[in-house]
Amino acid sequence: MSGLSLGIDVGTSGVRTAVVDADGKVVSMARAAHLPQAPAHIDADLWWRAVETCLISQIADLRAQGFDPANITRIGVDGTSGSMVLVDTALHPVTRALMYNSGGFTAEAAVISAVAPDPHITRGPASALGRALRLQAEDTKGRATHLMHQADFIAAKLMGRGGYSDYNNALKTGFDPETERWPGWFAQLPLRQQILPQVMPPGAPLHPIAPARAAAFGLSDAVMIHAGTTDSIAAYLACAPMKLGVAVTSLGTTLAVKLLSDTRIDAPEVGLYSHRIGAGWLVGGASNTGGGVLRSFFSDAEIASLSARIDPELTSPLDYYPLRSPGERFPVNDPELLPRMTPRPADDAAFLHGLLEGIARIERQCYAVMADRGAPWPATVYSAGGGALNPTWTRIRARCLGVSLRMAEASEAAIGTARLVAAGKQS
Repeated sequence: MSGLSLGIDVGTSGVRTAVVDADGKVVSMARAAHLPQAPAHIDADLWWRAVETCLISQIADLRAQGFDPANITRIGVDGTSGSMVLVDTALHPVTRALMYNSGGFTAEAAVISAVAPDPHITRGPASALGRALRLQAEDTKGRATHLMHQADFIAAKLMGRGGYSDYNNALKTGFDPETERWPGWFAQLPLRQQILPQVMPPGAPLHPIAPARAAAFGLSDAVMIHAGTTDSIAAYLACAPMKLGVAVTSLGTTLAVKLLSDTRIDAPEVGLYSHRIGAGWLVGGASNTGGGVLRSFFSDAEIASLSARIDPELTSPLDYYPLRSPGERFPVNDPELLPRMTPRPADDAAFLHGLLEGIARIERQCYAVMADRGAPWPATVYSAGGGALNPTWTRIRARCLGVSLRMAEASEAAIGTARLVAAGKQS
C-alpha cells in the first residue's frame, strides 16, 4: 500500500490533524483552535472553518518537511460522539448544532421510552436520539435533508455530498451495527426516516474528495474520503494495536477503559456498551474517578513528590472509592453513590497511596464487569493520559490488574483516524 493518509480529529477545544505513511508512522501533525461559539447556538459551519485552518497549516507543514501533499490518498474524520446538526442538500446547516454533552431532552426521552427496548442506549434525557428529535422540531420549515453527526458533517464538506455516517458515530443515535440497520421501532417515532444517513463500517471508502476542495488544499482529486469514527475510538486506535484482548486505560481527569473483544456487550444499566470495529467489538465504559480526584487534594508537583515515598508493592489498607462528588457511571451506575475517602491518615503519602490504589481497584472492577459478561480478561493494557506518566501508580495498577502494562506511544485521536483509513478497515 502506498501513499499517505490524513486523519482529522474534531475535538472539544479544537481540530487536530495527523498524516501517517503506509506503515502508520506519523510524519506530520497540525492543530487549530475552534472559533468562539455561543453556547446556546452552536454553528456547525464554524467547525468547518477550524478544519480549513488546520488543513492549511497541515499542508504547509508537509511541504516544509519535503512531502508532496498530492501523495495523500485517503482522508478520514473523527468527531465527538453524539454531536449533530441538520443540513440541507447544499450542506448548509438549517438548525443549530447540539453537542455531545447537551441534555435536558425530557420530552423527547418520554417519546423514545414509549417504543424503545429497555434498556437501550437511546433512552434518557441526554440521548443522542433525543437530540435528533429536538433538532427536527427546530427545523420548522422542514428544510433538512440530512441528519449529520459532527464527523459526518466534515466528511460531507470534503466530498461535497452528504448522506453517510459510520457504525461508531451512529451507535448512540440508535443504529444497530450487528444487524447493520436502523431499528424497526424507529417507524413509531416522529422522526423523518429520509434524513437518516447510510451507515458504513469505520474506515470504509465513501466517495472521492470534491474537485474544488482538492484544488483549494493542493490535494489530488483522487483522494478518497473514508468513513470515520468517534474521538474516543480513534484515541484507542492511536494507543494500541487492534488485537483481541488488548485494552486501553485512559487516566485523565476521569478514568476510561476500552477492550477489544470478540463478544458484543451492551449493558447500559451499568454504563457499558460496544462499538463495532473491524471484526471485533470495542467494549468501553467511563468512571467518574480519576486524576480529577487527586488534583482536588494535591498539585501535580505534590503528587510526584509524595508518589516517590510510596512502596507500590505494598497493598494500601485504606478501602477508598475516590470521587470528587456523589455519583458514578461505571463500573457501578449509581447517580447517588457517595465518595469513600475516609479515614484520612496524617501522612499525606499514605493518603495518596490509598487514593491511587482505590482508583486502581476501580480499574480492575471495570475489566471484571466486562469479563463477567463474556469479554476476555485483558492480555495487555496500554496506558494513556497524564496519570500514565506516574511510575508508582503504574506499578500499583499492574499489581492490582495482574497484567502487563505498556505506555501508549501516541494517544492523539487524529493519529488513530489516520491509521484507520491507512489500513482501509472494513467489516
